[in-house]
Amino acid sequence: MCGIVGYVGTKQAAPFLIEGLTKLEYRGYDSAGIAVFDGETINVEKTVGRLAALKEKLEGHVPVGCVGIGHTRWATHGRPSDRNSHPHTDCSGDFVVVHNGIIENYMSLKEQLIKKGHEFKSETDTEVIAHLLEELYTGDFEAAVREVLKRIDGSYSLVFMSKNDPDKLICTKKDNPLVIGLGDGENFIASDIPAIIARTRKTYIINDGEVAVVKKDSIWITNREGQPVTKKIFEVNWNAEAAEKGGYEHFMLKEIHEQPKAVRETMSARVAKDHSAIIMEELKWNKEYLDSFQKIFVVACGTAYNAALVGKYYIEKLVRIPVEVDIASEFRYRSPIIDDRTLTIVVSQSGETSDTLAALKESKRLGAKTLAITNVVGSSIAREADQVIYTWAGPEIAVASTKAYTTQLITMFMLAMYMAGIKGTVTPERTKELLTQLHQIPAQISETLEDVEPIKTFAKEYGFNEDVFFIGRSLDYAVALEGSLKLKEISYIHAEAYAAGELKHGTLALIIEGVPVIALATQKNVYEKTLSNIKEVKARDAVVIGIASANDSELEKYVDHVIKVPETDELLIPILTVVPLQLLAYYAAITRQCDVDKPRNLAKSVTVE
Repeated sequence: MCGIVGYVGTKQAAPFLIEGLTKLEYRGYDSAGIAVFDGETINVEKTVGRLAALKEKLEGHVPVGCVGIGHTRWATHGRPSDRNSHPHTDCSGDFVVVHNGIIENYMSLKEQLIKKGHEFKSETDTEVIAHLLEELYTGDFEAAVREVLKRIDGSYSLVFMSKNDPDKLICTKKDNPLVIGLGDGENFIASDIPAIIARTRKTYIINDGEVAVVKKDSIWITNREGQPVTKKIFEVNWNAEAAEKGGYEHFMLKEIHEQPKAVRETMSARVAKDHSAIIMEELKWNKEYLDSFQKIFVVACGTAYNAALVGKYYIEKLVRIPVEVDIASEFRYRSPIIDDRTLTIVVSQSGETSDTLAALKESKRLGAKTLAITNVVGSSIAREADQVIYTWAGPEIAVASTKAYTTQLITMFMLAMYMAGIKGTVTPERTKELLTQLHQIPAQISETLEDVEPIKTFAKEYGFNEDVFFIGRSLDYAVALEGSLKLKEISYIHAEAYAAGELKHGTLALIIEGVPVIALATQKNVYEKTLSNIKEVKARDAVVIGIASANDSELEKYVDHVIKVPETDELLIPILTVVPLQLLAYYAAITRQCDVDKPRNLAKSVTVE
């Protein structure tokens, strides 16, 4: 999604602005720009395209000044172009603003401002804010900002700059992330911590409705009404190197290989040493609390939604509570049946996914208890939910999610086992068996990552096909959905996943000679039926790549190629089978010379509806 940076200090602002925006490239963007006050004028430089294009434009005339703001834009209102790029100014150029999010009532505001003589240069909703600030300004910058906030509707992170008050920046947020970094004689603003971690580890995480006046030697934070707010400093405890590639060609490949460590971190302190129970200190639930729920909703988007499908299986199988999984963008518009006997679990890597946040708020409004599963401490979803389980996956930079997905699966499994332990729905013997095998998962992921040559070969051989199909049953179907999503996200191959039993209900019409079919066959109770479905596509001359457990000697008789993963319980095997699918997607993208970490039209954190 869009990225924001700001600087107030005694040093030149432009170098930090470019540096900070570079650290936010992983969020996805289509244009970039900066604005710097030189003592007399606010100089705005912006361009469509990557940051490299902005850097090239700035060669030889980098804006001079110690106060500035910057932005990388992902288009929502108005196509990517120079004039639609941020920052945006008012008619006079005295006021400048950068914005993440959407202003829902911008059209009516724009019509009013045009009638008053304002001339607009872009198609964006953001430019309205700059002109509205100009219209409402009567000599008090902060008061004018507060008036602007009373009149706009929507979601936003905003940073304001004024030529009339050049020693300060004013920032605020609603439903979009914003942090302030505390320096020595300088302060920083950013939409995400990686932008500022090289300069400071001390941050304020801004909450919805808070307004911060940021100067080089002070930060004054109030609520919307102007009352002072006391903030605790949040100390960032991961290092700058965690956001670098660490010798890998791409962040995605690095993050695939980080999965053993990430999974280990997720399990850390949550699995009893004797493997007898799951410990969830952050929850402290009891049987009475769990018995109060008649139904559980799990709500998410994209990869997190695919993890939620696996989570549904875990909870229903182990805890015996009905679970409904919903796509967050559909959830609140279908009038879900929710009351105080409902638990809503929302899953989001960033904790800022707009639709998921809205679903969370709607669930709370209707009386449900809420639980967030997220990776980002202090994120909007983490703050809004009644309770939070952090996945501790570490920073995930690549747009295509990998280690976030596997840690979400681990978290969903541990949550189900925790609930089962409270309700007594799994025997102590079965609990110890499952948790002993869970303990082995990080090493088994490492084992899966050791031999990638066959996967590279398959990617080179089939990477130029324009259609690929994934099939599976039960938990294999849920993993097939994630494998399909990964392939289409980064290689742009048309990939579809189907429940294998549905082939005869339409999909077989698409199976032709030579089309690749990725078939997952790890679930014992549907194994023979999956083999039957594989035979159906083989009879239509498809090329089948099977995914199987190491102890399976049967599948290879019916497929063209087979990829095996270490043997584990069939409940846990999705955490292993997804790894070769991630690698297959990665190497297919390499074969097709795609931009792996920044796939076209996509963003890391989707903070608009």
